[in-house]
Amino acid sequence: MIVDCHGHYTTAPKDLEEYRKRQIAGLKNPAHVPSKGFLNITDDQIRESLEHAQLKMQRERGTDLTIFSPRAGGMGHHIGDETTSKHWSETCNELIHRVCTLYPENFVGVCQLPQSPGVRPTGCIGELERCVKEFGFIGCNLNPDPSGGYWTDPPLTDEWWYPLYEKMVELDVPAMVHVSASCNPNFHFTGAHYINADTTAFMQFITSDLFKDFPTLKFIIPHGGGAVPYHWGRYRGIAQDMGRPPLKELLLDNVFFDTCVYHRPGIELLLKVIPADNILFASEMVGAVRGIDPETGHYYDDTKRYIDGIDWLSAGDREKIFHGNVRKVYSRFEAQRADAAGRS
Repeated sequence: MIVDCHGHYTTAPKDLEEYRKRQIAGLKNPAHVPSKGFLNITDDQIRESLEHAQLKMQRERGTDLTIFSPRAGGMGHHIGDETTSKHWSETCNELIHRVCTLYPENFVGVCQLPQSPGVRPTGCIGELERCVKEFGFIGCNLNPDPSGGYWTDPPLTDEWWYPLYEKMVELDVPAMVHVSASCNPNFHFTGAHYINADTTAFMQFITSDLFKDFPTLKFIIPHGGGAVPYHWGRYRGIAQDMGRPPLKELLLDNVFFDTCVYHRPGIELLLKVIPADNILFASEMVGAVRGIDPETGHYYDDTKRYIDGIDWLSAGDREKIFHGNVRKVYSRFEAQRADAAGRS
């Protein structure tokens, strides 16, 4: 089985976008009383949105299952307030649940959290529990910067986040560290803000004892870890200068990386620097880069092709990357697959 651990519902029916526009428009009216409202999307619309996109690409590229979540760039935690985020997150997660119910062999859910700048993440616990216990989701996306590019909340290693981590450990679910759109004009959201956040999260982990407090807490840093693999020597050296333990001892039982790197030399660097035990296959399709690379004639985000072409990668390591590590990091994966098989 080949499991893509990083997929977003970027092709959702336009009705979802219209729902969001109505929600945002309501924020401009001082007399508006916020309510969740209703999203009118049919099963046929969901099928249409996937059959010619993610499902088509799964078949063409030879992948089997995608760990699927709401569109990261659309989380928009900086928009509105805690209530806005709660209603929007619930609506998006319910739509992901419908996708997974319609296509249980192709998708398994990961949830968006109802974060809001300056609001303690205790408010996310109820939605995380609902998605895991009621919907069978196996993880969450955690935004380290709900402000949308201004980094106004404490670092991920601060006790501010601990109530959420306690719940993640209790439920035995990991988080993918994933920011949303940037409203800071200095940072393009996919080209800069995403990669900045991946790198920043890793540096925060280096400087803390978070994993002494939570030995079983697990994070996936996406997009190949941002700058981390390319500057691995820098981070090893910084940790050493700070008197921190070696990175393998300090982080690699808890921190993992995906393969959303859109050229083969980058994938090869990732595989040479980061242990295979800490790499999960991912493509983020249909995601940040949708075009065809004129140098290869293939889609940039067809990351399986890059891995398939690396002949020095052992069969054992290839198996870990394509599906073995998912079972280790997403501890609920096996039970969820068994439950889906029983319902299909």
